[in-house]
Amino acid sequence: MLAEEELSYKVRGAIYEVYNQLGFGYLEKIYERALSHELRACSIDVQCQVPLSVRYKDIVVGEYFVDVIVEKRILLELKAQPRISRADEAQLLNYLTASGLRVGMLVNFTYPKAQIRRLVR
Repeated sequence: MLAEEELSYKVRGAIYEVYNQLGFGYLEKIYERALSHELRACSIDVQCQVPLSVRYKDIVVGEYFVDVIVEKRILLELKAQPRISRADEAQLLNYLTASGLRVGMLVNFTYPKAQIRRLVR
């Protein structure tokens, strides 16, 4: 059985609903707000722009802000660019490692449809 399969399915549905309503061409922040609204409307807990510290040994060497965390179980990294790159995938994997979460989704709101890559650490 896939990790977080049922929740991943619901998140995918919300992503496609946002894309069906908005289409492509907006900034990532617009999609983040619309997606968080859609997920909350489905009674799914959402946190946006969650601070994430990167540690090296016993010190914090960097901080990032994760786009969306769903139910404290799935991390979403949102993009609005022509294509998803290996660097985007590496970014998501690094966020998963730093957060301690196992499941992440790289979401690109692009033409002709939203792209979703589900990654498991």
